[in-house]
Amino acid sequence: MEWREEAIVLGVRRHGETSVIAEVMTRSRGRHLGIVRGGRSRRQQPVLQPGNSVEAHWRARLDEHMGTFVLEPLTLRAASLIESAAALNAVQLAAAHLRLLPERDPHPRLYDGLAVLIEHLAEPQAAAALMLRFEIALLEELGFGLDLTQCAATGQTTDLTYVSPRTGRAVSREAGAPWAEKLLPLPAFLAAEGGEEGAGELQEAFRLTGYFLARNVFGPRGIKEPEARHGLLAALEKDGLRPLRNLSVEE
Repeated sequence: MEWREEAIVLGVRRHGETSVIAEVMTRSRGRHLGIVRGGRSRRQQPVLQPGNSVEAHWRARLDEHMGTFVLEPLTLRAASLIESAAALNAVQLAAAHLRLLPERDPHPRLYDGLAVLIEHLAEPQAAAALMLRFEIALLEELGFGLDLTQCAATGQTTDLTYVSPRTGRAVSREAGAPWAEKLLPLPAFLAAEGGEEGAGELQEAFRLTGYFLARNVFGPRGIKEPEARHGLLAALEKDGLRPLRNLSVEE
């Protein structure tokens, strides 16, 4: 059994004296693990950094085996990522989110979202907006998608201002007014009409996705929100996108 495909490195862990187990994300084969022989060598280490794009060649005697990887570099980003705390945390957070999915389960939408995200990590505001869309796509892939296209009460597609914390569906300003204190704010740039991605809107958006991730994903699995998410929000705030801290639902 073997295949070749472009992939994005998510992480590695030691395996024996000289090898590593590499974890990559591919478009058609999902998150995939494989042994890289000699992966701890000086030649291989720069290639195996998270966020790098590689050509992955996987081989195994049987499909259910872990198999081995030969990873050839396509785009090496480690040098630029290490200069930005936001970029490093964004890559780590994306990897943590992808580990919520079964191994080898294809999710091309998330692969495409990750590919776009890592190309914009040098732009804090763009990276923040892309991470939010990645989290919304993740919720949908896990079966907890949000419906932000029309009002749950009236069906209208304009002036969507709130999200129901119970159903994850959008609510218009007029329909939601009597229950405004119990509803979650819907940032305009996430609604169908679109809008600016200012600091206040980003704050509300991270709180929105954080709420549904905590309730539907982290809580039921008995796990905590990834530390990288806290790290990303702190780094974004430091880069001038305020106020972005204290957004964890747990807090």
